[in-house]
Amino acid sequence: MALAMTSSSPQPPPPSHRRRRRPHPAAPTPNANSKPKPRAKALPLLSDVGVGRDPSAIKYYARVASNLAGAGRLRDFLLAAEGLRAAAGDDPSFAARISARLLSRGVAAAVRDRGLPHVLEFLRDAQRVRVPAAEMLDADASDAVAAACRMVLEERRMAEFVEVVEALARYGFYVQGIVNPMDVLKIFVKKHDPDMAIRYARIFPNSQLLLCNTMEAFGKRKELKSALTVFGALKGQLGGINMFACRSVIDICGHCGSSVQARIIFEGLLADKITPNTYVFNSLMNVNAHSLSYNLSVYKHMQNLGVAPDLTSYNILLKTCCNAREFNLAQEIYEEMKKKECDGLLKLDVFTYSTMMKVFADAKMWKMASNIKEDMQAGGVRLNLVTWSSLINAYANSGLVDRAIEILEEMIRDGCQPTAPCFNIILTACVKSCQYDRAFRLFYSWKKSGIKISLSPEQKICLDGGAFTFCKEYPSNGSTTLVVPFRPTVTTYNILMKACGTNAERAKSVMNEMRRNGLCPDLISWSILMDIHGTSQNRDGAVQALRRMQRIGIRLNVSAYTVAIKACVANKDLKLALHLFDEMKTHQLKPNLVTYKTLLTARSNYGSLQEVQQCLAIYQEMRKAGYEANDYYLKELIVEWCEGVLSSGSDNRDFYNLDLQPKRKESFNLFLEKVVTVLQKDVDQNQIVDVRGLSKVEARIVVLSVLRKIKEQYLLGTAVQDDVVIITGHEKTSRTEVETSAVDVEHAIVTVLTDDLGLEVLIGPGSHLPVLANPKAPTKSRSNLQVPTNFTRPQGVIKIPVNSLNHWLKKKAARD
Repeated sequence: MALAMTSSSPQPPPPSHRRRRRPHPAAPTPNANSKPKPRAKALPLLSDVGVGRDPSAIKYYARVASNLAGAGRLRDFLLAAEGLRAAAGDDPSFAARISARLLSRGVAAAVRDRGLPHVLEFLRDAQRVRVPAAEMLDADASDAVAAACRMVLEERRMAEFVEVVEALARYGFYVQGIVNPMDVLKIFVKKHDPDMAIRYARIFPNSQLLLCNTMEAFGKRKELKSALTVFGALKGQLGGINMFACRSVIDICGHCGSSVQARIIFEGLLADKITPNTYVFNSLMNVNAHSLSYNLSVYKHMQNLGVAPDLTSYNILLKTCCNAREFNLAQEIYEEMKKKECDGLLKLDVFTYSTMMKVFADAKMWKMASNIKEDMQAGGVRLNLVTWSSLINAYANSGLVDRAIEILEEMIRDGCQPTAPCFNIILTACVKSCQYDRAFRLFYSWKKSGIKISLSPEQKICLDGGAFTFCKEYPSNGSTTLVVPFRPTVTTYNILMKACGTNAERAKSVMNEMRRNGLCPDLISWSILMDIHGTSQNRDGAVQALRRMQRIGIRLNVSAYTVAIKACVANKDLKLALHLFDEMKTHQLKPNLVTYKTLLTARSNYGSLQEVQQCLAIYQEMRKAGYEANDYYLKELIVEWCEGVLSSGSDNRDFYNLDLQPKRKESFNLFLEKVVTVLQKDVDQNQIVDVRGLSKVEARIVVLSVLRKIKEQYLLGTAVQDDVVIITGHEKTSRTEVETSAVDVEHAIVTVLTDDLGLEVLIGPGSHLPVLANPKAPTKSRSNLQVPTNFTRPQGVIKIPVNSLNHWLKKKAARD
């Protein structure tokens, strides 16, 4: 709609070419005493007064609009622009005649006086009337807008900042110059806000690169869920997903320890008919380097898709074989790589040789490791620090300490300066071979004068200009002695502490020497000291070391607590061991397999119901955590405890030996569940014992466990209130192996109750037919059961009446 002119607005120039120059009307200065003037009547529209497409009129009103903008009257400027655009018939020459200098001055003033929202509203309306205001702003105005945006960012009004930048980008403002986008994205990463990071990154043309960098930033912080959210946004971008993003997210999964998620992403690519490149396959295999079977399947799939493996692919396969200790397979892959090298398809690098060196070092195959060294020299590949260290380790693991020292000297002559871990390998070999004194002699010799190597003049020339500076000339024979200093680390002193054996005082002196050399004992140092105390039967010293660690601020881990628990167990103090076990869980530390096994093997026998219940609770917790225990050992202990209810439990060992070995893992789980159920039930509850599915030996153990529990509770003053009901199963007409086993279970239970314990039992659902005890019977055969000849056996239920139980308990109490 055309703009209506008022009396205060400038009149259009006359149509003639002669017209007077009229100054721009200045706004009247407000006066407190002046009265407001009455509103003037609206004049006709510009289109009605004949402006039309007259160039001179357009130029004139463009100048008027520019003056309005320069005075900060941005709304009036837009009204004038809209009216003139309509009158000129959308002639683009009007916008070109607007003064960018005046417009920029007005926008800068508006930012300063009215804030960003007013400027954003102006830019929106300017875009509507086809005035490219954002493109016309000069550097000063752009800097003012950018400074206002940065102020919002500094105040951490992040949602408002993103909305402002989004609006400026829509209006054509150069938003890349406001602030480095990655600086803002890092803020969202710290705030754990991937959704806002995605929204902000999509503002910019290089959004894919920004999203990839954001995903990697989340990955470095091990926030896998947020990284996957960003990856999902990348997949939704126009143009599809790139392989760099796939490789990055798989690497992130590996960094976060989620190889399963990496596999899911890979399978998703295959489901989307996307063929990964070699780099994606390499990243996937590297993440799953702990799983040989999976990586072999990935390698086969890689070949099926026609993706050629490169040197990195083979190196990762070697690494996987090394982790799986599959030395023969690693050797086969290595021979295949050497064949490809002969064919010119590959060029083995130092990583290949170093990996193979480590494979043979772990396998204690020092001859094969030496062959790898010869292959490297033949291939023109120089050994690096890792390769030399692996070679030293190969000899050290085999117990060849002297040969390991020779390799160390050869390493120095080759120009590779050893580090502390190289020396530590040799010291560790001494400790493992129980050469404790030699470990100390080597340590103090190296510490005092370093390691001395005699060099020929040719060897000295080769080392000149390298990292070695400790040379001493001997003019008499022209030789040179190279002195390589030895700088021990905390790990070095920890190895020496292990060499102290059971001498805790010597270990403490090593720790003090460590401190004098400016090193601080770490968690491993204190754990070694605790272990020495425990081995030397000094429980108090181990616990004091643990408390000292807490006082000096060392954060304890599972290993430290396990060492302390082990010391308590070694000193027969299971109560303190259990206390430390509970304390560890209070600090949100999950016990490991060694912790559980240490506690479970703490007892050679059980003396009370509480001790059995403690053991079973630990055992159940261990199995829920995914660990497997020694089922046979636990069953032995339970048998020994429950047989204590008999007068002579040792006479039944041959009977138990028939079935002690658990034939099936599921069978033992069922047995353990039955034992736990009956031992956790209170005595005053209905004692219903279900032995269905158990063997006769396991059923006997469960029943005796119930009676041992009842006996102990009775001695503590808890009387029996109800019968004990034992469910053995149902008998059918056909004679199968299962039914025969059920009959044997019932006979075994009745035999132990009547012959061994002298209890009266009732058989059948109604339990009206008694089976009387025969205490004079010397044997435990089935003929001792006094059952009528015309009696038909009912369904499998055995009941021990409460009166018989109380009578038996009184006799046991009097005898004990």
